[in-house]
Amino acid sequence: MEYLNISFSLLFDPLSLFFLAVIALVSVPSAVYSIGYLRGSYSRGGTILAWSLMVAFVLSMALVVTAGNAFLFLVAWELMSLLSYFLVVFDHKHEKSVRAGTIYIVMTHIGTAFITAAFLIIYKYAGSFDLSAFKQACLLMPDNVKNLVFIFLLIGFGTKAGIVPLHIWLPYAHPQAPSHISSIMSGVMIKTAIYGMVRFIIFILGVNSLWWGNLVLVLAVVSCLVGVIYALMEHDLKKLLAYHSVENIGIILLGVGASMVFIKMGNPVLAVFALCAGLYHLINHAVFKGLLFLGAGAVYKATGTRNMEDLGGLIKLMPWTAATFLVGAMAISALPPLNGFVSEWLTLQAFFLGALAVTGSYKIFLSLCAAMLALTGGLAASCFVKAFGVTFLAMPRSAHAREAKEVSLSMKSALVAMSIFTVMLGLAASLVIKVLVVVSGCATGVDTAGMNFTLNNFTLAPQAGTYLSVPLIALALIFVFGAAWALAGTGRKRVCEGKTWGCGYYNLDSRTEYTATAFSKPFRIAFSFFLLPYTKTEKIRESFYHVKSFKYEVFTTPVFRRYIYEPALNVIVKTAQAMRRIQPGSIHVYIAYIFITILALIIFMGRS
Repeated sequence: MEYLNISFSLLFDPLSLFFLAVIALVSVPSAVYSIGYLRGSYSRGGTILAWSLMVAFVLSMALVVTAGNAFLFLVAWELMSLLSYFLVVFDHKHEKSVRAGTIYIVMTHIGTAFITAAFLIIYKYAGSFDLSAFKQACLLMPDNVKNLVFIFLLIGFGTKAGIVPLHIWLPYAHPQAPSHISSIMSGVMIKTAIYGMVRFIIFILGVNSLWWGNLVLVLAVVSCLVGVIYALMEHDLKKLLAYHSVENIGIILLGVGASMVFIKMGNPVLAVFALCAGLYHLINHAVFKGLLFLGAGAVYKATGTRNMEDLGGLIKLMPWTAATFLVGAMAISALPPLNGFVSEWLTLQAFFLGALAVTGSYKIFLSLCAAMLALTGGLAASCFVKAFGVTFLAMPRSAHAREAKEVSLSMKSALVAMSIFTVMLGLAASLVIKVLVVVSGCATGVDTAGMNFTLNNFTLAPQAGTYLSVPLIALALIFVFGAAWALAGTGRKRVCEGKTWGCGYYNLDSRTEYTATAFSKPFRIAFSFFLLPYTKTEKIRESFYHVKSFKYEVFTTPVFRRYIYEPALNVIVKTAQAMRRIQPGSIHVYIAYIFITILALIIFMGRS
């Protein structure tokens, strides 16, 4: 490799160490969880293979975020992609797994192609694949070349991150992988793409134009809204969580994009603060989304189904799973004092403070970004009211749900550990933000030694400040709920217990419960301009006047698949079919091709 000037060095700066911590924080509990999850589902050889692939997958991600050389980064990136593909298709007997794996491997290699192209362009100016040489070369690179490299990197890493419209693989691949792998893929793997953006766009390439940050913010807002709207329509528990990964990647990119905007505007303090908010949500999402995927896996392990319409009543049968899933649902809904609330609050503060610091149309733009984030938070809360309520409350809707039992000790231990992480990342926000300031300063190249970044007294300037104490919020909530409990206890003797009111129907059963379809209908109507819903009905008659059964199904149109990917695929297929005509299988035709090519080369060389 000497002729390519390649040295396989590793990098352990604050940015790399932060991502290593995120990988460990999710992977270790997921590995413990897999002990119980794999038991009884696979043979001894299959279990050993699953464990080997998982360990190799985690190590490949660790190599991605510590590679000090672009060539080594690409090798680790490709290894991570291939290992995750094998894990997606691990249940290869299921057609859905194979199809999901095919979509995933095609999309991830498209992304890799763009990253490789960007690296080769930088290598032309650097003469080396070393990241420090890359950074020096980018200082002298022409602006138009920088713009091209930025677009290539955004497409390449955006495909792995799952930003809209490059998200098409994510809702297929994540649900089909084993649940502990879904936890790692959603919690950690897609975050390696954020690492790539921060490392290669902000740190190495440098923010060259204001429109770079604007584009990232627009894509982030679209990803937030598209992800949460599609999640609201889903009844498959793991697919719902997969769409929320699209949404939360959008929230993370809101912080990253805002940081890019503030860097170009010459406001280093706001740039560091916005990136802190994005990275804080990155680690928060890694933890609570990992928890939710593990909870969904526990439900699937106990019931054999992921369809929420066939569940219900699990809170009494699986109390540990229900309690931990509720913690994750509250965190992803940004409810205080959990971690999701803190990072979304910080992101909102970054936009508000940014709107105060800029002039003109940018005030409106940043305010709209904040408004879209607030709307996303409200829709996410609604979605998880549906997810938790329909899955765990009311009465069981199927025999599988009625016969469910709590999962094994290893699975419960992982769920509890992730729940504790979720709570502590909220309560210890002041400590976390101090670490993230160092990481953000490293990524942006800003000296943060003189900046006062504490949540209890976050100060941008002596005259401007905001206040937040998560522990005080927690104490206030404990006091309020404790007082309510005490008041309810004093009047318990006067409480009359009775059956749930059901509009006059007292013989209630699972068929009279509120369903996921009914819950999502108002949102389906509100966003019908985008979802393009349609229905299918089927009647089976005993006679002309008597209907034996009636089946009514509601569907939404997969807009991106139908109007972007399917037309593109049709063009590729038609092009391939046309190319087959020049491949007739005749040796005489191939000899003629060679003769024509040689003749064309002779003519070309003669003219030159």
